[in-house]
Amino acid sequence: MTETTGTPPAVSFTGAVRTFGAVRAVDGVDLEITQGETVALLGRNGAGKSTTISLLLGLNEPDAGTVELFGAPPEEAVRAGLVGAMLQEGRAVPRVTVRELVAFVGGRYPDPLPVERALEFAGIADLAGRRVDRLSGGQTQRVRFAVALAGNPSLLVLDEPTAALDVEARRTFWDSMRAYARGGHTVLFSTHYLEEADAHADRILVLDRGRIVADGTGEELRRAAGGSLVCLDLAGRGTQGLELLPGVRSVEVRGDRARLRTDDSDATVIALAELGAIRGLEVTPASLDDAFLALTARDTETV
Repeated sequence: MTETTGTPPAVSFTGAVRTFGAVRAVDGVDLEITQGETVALLGRNGAGKSTTISLLLGLNEPDAGTVELFGAPPEEAVRAGLVGAMLQEGRAVPRVTVRELVAFVGGRYPDPLPVERALEFAGIADLAGRRVDRLSGGQTQRVRFAVALAGNPSLLVLDEPTAALDVEARRTFWDSMRAYARGGHTVLFSTHYLEEADAHADRILVLDRGRIVADGTGEELRRAAGGSLVCLDLAGRGTQGLELLPGVRSVEVRGDRARLRTDDSDATVIALAELGAIRGLEVTPASLDDAFLALTARDTETV
C-alpha cells in the first residue's frame, strides 16, 4: 500500500536497540509499517519478537535509537487510543463476564467499537454472559482478541493470536482479522505458523538474533532463499562439486540425501545428469518453511 504524502507511518523503528545484560535482544532494527498494512513478524524462539513488540507498545524503552507510532512515542499513541494489543500472557479476571470485560476496556477508548460488534468479530457472541475465568483456553484466546478490538484501534498488535485455537477457530479468527484490516486498520501479528503469514500478511518480516534478516512478500522471501530445491540420494558419494553446479546457491546434507537450493532447477538437473547416475531425484519449489530455515540457519550442515 502506498503511503499518503504527509501521513506518518503506523510504526517506525530507527536503529532501535534493546539489551538485557550481554544479550542484544533487538539489535539496530530499522523498520517502517505503512498505515493500512497487514504485516507478519516471524522468528525462532529467542529471535527478539517479544522484545520488539514490547518496544512497539511502550512496555520497554530502547537503549538506543527510536520507536514511534503514528509519528509519536508509543506511550502517547497508546494513551490516545490508537493501539490495541492481544498478548500471550495475562490472567483471566475473576467474577467478570465476557461482555462486562469488553465493555470496560472499550470504555477506556475515545471511539470504541460497539460491544456486540467486538464480540461478533471475535466469534464469541454466544459467550457474552459467561465468566471469563471459567472459559477454556481457546475461548479465552478469543476473548483476548475481542478485548484488543474493543477500542477500535488504528493499530492492532497480535502476539501468537491463534495459539490454543483449533482449526475451525483459526479460520474464523483470520476471517475476522481480514475484515478488520479492510477497514483501513494496520495489523502486526507474530506467528509460528508460516502458512498463516503467507496467507494473511501483505508483508513478512523475519527477525533473527535481534535483526531483521528479510522483509517482503512470501513469494519474495522464497525467491530470495532460492527458487527451487533439487534433492537426490548421495548413495555413499560425497558432495564435492555440487555447490559449483549451475544455479546452486547452497547444499545441505540430511542423512544420505543432498538438498540443493537453486535459482535454475533445469540447469542444475542437467548438470547432475552429466555427472552420472541420479538416484531419488526430486525437484520442488521452495516453500516458505524452506525460505525461513535458510534465512535463520544456524547449526544446519551447509557446504
